[in-house]
Formats: sequence, structure tokens, C-alpha cells
Amino acid sequence: MALYAGIDCGTQSTKVIIVDSQKTPILGEGSSPHPIISDSNGRREQQVHWWTEALESAFSQAIEQAGISGTEIAALAVSGQQHGFVPLDAEGHVLAPVKLWCDTETAAENQEIIDALGGTQATLAQLGLMPQTGYTASKILWFKKYRPELWEKLNAVLLPHDYLNYWLTGRLVAEYGDASGTGLLNIRKREWDNQIAQFIDPDGRLWNALPELVSAETCIGTVRPEIARRLGLSPTTKVASGGGDNMMAAIGTGNIIPGITTMSLGTSGTLFTYSDKPIVADSEMIAGFCSSNNGWLPLICTMNVTSATTTIQKLFNMDIQTFNDTLNQSKPGANGLMMLPFFNGERVPPLPHAKASLHNLNTSNMNQQNFILAAVESATYGLRFGIELFRKQGIEINEIRLTGGGARSKKWRQIVADVMNTPVICVTNQEAAALGAAIQAMWCDSLTEEKDKQMQLAHFCQHFVHLDEETRTIPTPETAALYDVFYQDYLSLLTTEYPEVKI
Repeated sequence: MALYAGIDCGTQSTKVIIVDSQKTPILGEGSSPHPIISDSNGRREQQVHWWTEALESAFSQAIEQAGISGTEIAALAVSGQQHGFVPLDAEGHVLAPVKLWCDTETAAENQEIIDALGGTQATLAQLGLMPQTGYTASKILWFKKYRPELWEKLNAVLLPHDYLNYWLTGRLVAEYGDASGTGLLNIRKREWDNQIAQFIDPDGRLWNALPELVSAETCIGTVRPEIARRLGLSPTTKVASGGGDNMMAAIGTGNIIPGITTMSLGTSGTLFTYSDKPIVADSEMIAGFCSSNNGWLPLICTMNVTSATTTIQKLFNMDIQTFNDTLNQSKPGANGLMMLPFFNGERVPPLPHAKASLHNLNTSNMNQQNFILAAVESATYGLRFGIELFRKQGIEINEIRLTGGGARSKKWRQIVADVMNTPVICVTNQEAAALGAAIQAMWCDSLTEEKDKQMQLAHFCQHFVHLDEETRTIPTPETAALYDVFYQDYLSLLTTEYPEVKI
């Protein structure tokens, strides 16, 4: 028996799970929230000590629930929210609050970077992906502009999960998957891009502050004795490379071979799939990230999924059960009622200033039932838009693995299957990122020169990632054909309202 821990430091909380390599069930889990600093100008920041305090609390809960001694844990790995910017000085002190993935204060700086690289197509050619405002690169340029006195002290640039690795081990490193979300990495070559670093900082401070890059199965060190005491661990506990939350969720849903797509029906929607070669799309809407199992993880994010449906639910003052009961009474197409669900703008397609709207209202379709279905269908059409972008790149999609709150709805699962014309199924463990981190820790701890790396990872995923067969949903051919027509109607409406969208 060997015990392993997976840590997931998200935007709202830090979670810890503990697993036994010989058993399937999670032995113990814990969670602790952390606040966020928000401002109307797009500022979204957190303090790093909120993460470490939450990690200690969650670890204590998980150990207590598991009924073990923390010294029995052989290895751990950290999953972290992507794109955040943690600036350190030469003594390892954090210089400023951490700008998060959802911070939009640096939009102007992001455009400066794209313009400096020669525009969209030149940037795609240079980096293999398009830096977005939420990525790390624009945060660094903003920091240099507006915090010049702190910039002079900058010694290391870390992502959130990199910082927790540093806190745990004292080592400054980055892993390819999470690093590809900085906008500073050439995703084909898996190396930092000097051209973009030179634009941001011709004097070389940034280039020298970029950490060493390591591959996904790397053991980066052991837990420092003082941290081991605080967490109740042994100082011999290994720390694996970890990765970004999407990369760890890919492992935690078994999405490590071509043909599987993970789809999150959360507040926003996320699609990602595994590729054994770089996906350098001709569209800036696909983020061609590296994966955290030494492949690539093309990813698409939409902004309006359960955020849209919850808005309608609140409008009608319904609880979730009543909402689902009403949804179950509806028929495909919402009797002609259509919605563009852009309550939060939209990222894919890139319509940051778009607004939500209802169309084709008449006396026969203006009711709660159709409003609710139109919200669910439109959110799902947005995800199909992403699926079609994948398919245009030759990405094969044989099965969709659903996560997120919306996946709990049987009706919504059927709508996804029919709209995508692809089988869908849920995983049994909803803490996919934390589980992925625990699996990666096992992978790191078990590898020897004699073992095939990818086969060993596949073995652990097969053992720990379980599919909920009761949720397996197959497309209904007649309904799928109907939804194909409805989706084309949605595209016609989308391009009429927003002619800048290219299909």
C-alpha cells in the first residue's frame, strides 16, 4: 500500500484528496475557501498566503477523514488555476498580489504584445497559440509598466501551481502544460520564446526570471522539513511536477489518448482533448496548450453555460429541481424560440462586448418551458461551435466525458449527445483536477527506466478514473438530425447579429 495526495488550488478554494494506490475509493478529502480581490476595472487578484493557509486546512481535513498519518503519504502533486502571475524577489518573497486568469485589467497590454509580434497570424506562427488577456504575458508587461519599483526587484516569474511547488520544495521550476498558458512558451518546441520576452523586457530581466522547464513525470524534490511539519507529512514525501487545472483534469478524466474530449458544463464551458502532436490551428480560438502527460491539449473555453441557465432560473425564481422538471417537459427547438446567451460576453467566438438576446418570440412560445430550453440549447450550441473548431483541425472525437454541474441533468446530457451527435458519459469523481494530480504523483513515484511512461500512466488512469455507466447517453438519430438543423439556424442568427464571426 502507498498513499498519494492531489492538491487543486482553484479560484474559489483549495481541495485535497488522498488515495491508496491499491484501492479505488478516495480515502479522504478536504476543502478550504479563499477570497478574491475584485474591482470594476477588471482587477481580479489573490494573496498567496490565502492559498497556503487553505492548503494547510484542506490537508488537515483530508488526513483526518482518511484516518491516516500524513507521514504515510509517499508523494503529492499540485493542480493550480492557470495563467496567474506570481512575481518573486531574490529572497523568494512575493512582490505583489497575484493577478488571476480572470483579471482583465491588462487587455491593452495583451494587444500591445500581439501587435508587436505582427498580428494574429504572425503570433500563431510564432508561438503556436494566441495570447489572451487572461494569460500571464500581459500581466507581466502591466507589472513592468505600473509597478516599476517592484519590477526592479523581480527575480522569478511563477504560475500559481509553480508557487505552491516552490513553497513545498524550495525549487523554482515550471511544467510544460501550465507554462504553455503563459503566452511566453513556443508550444511546438516546448521552450520559452525569447522574442516575446525581449519585447516585454529588452534588458533581459524577464528572460532571466523564467524558471527551468521540466516534463510532466518529473519529481521536482521533496517537501521541506518546516512545511512537512506544518502539513503533517514526512520530509521524504516526493513532489511531482503538477500542472494547470485543465491539464490535471484531463488526467483525472482519463483524457490521455486521442478520441476523448472532456467537456465541462460549469459556469463557463471548457472543451479539451489529447493530441500526440502540436495543434497549431489557423484559428486563434483554439488554445494549443501542451498537456501534463507530455503531449498536447488543445482547449476551447466558452463563457456562458450554467451562468446562462442560472440567470434564467433566478428570473423565474425556481429551485434547481423545478428548473429541471420544467426542462424535462420541453421538446427540441423550444418552439422556435432562440437565445444568444452572451450574458458575460463571449470568448469563443471572440465577442467580449456581446450581450444576451432572445429571438423569434411569439404568443405560442413565450413561456417558462421554452425560455429554459432555449438557454440550455444555446449554451450547448456554443460548445458545439468549439467542437466544430476541433473537427476542422482533424481532431477525432469519439466520446465526450462530461463534468460540471450541468452534467447532473439527464435531459441536458441527452441534449449534448444529440447536438454533438456523439456519445457522452460522466465520470464518477467530480474533483477531476485533484484526482489527476494524485494520479500524476503516483506516476512520478512509480517510474523507473524500465517502464514505459505512457503505459504506466494509462494503468493508473484505468484504475482510478471510473465512468458512471448509468449516465452513458447515446444520440438519438432523429433528434440529432433535428438539432443539426437548429444549430445551423443558430449560426445564421449568430452571424447576422455579429457579422465579424467567421464560420
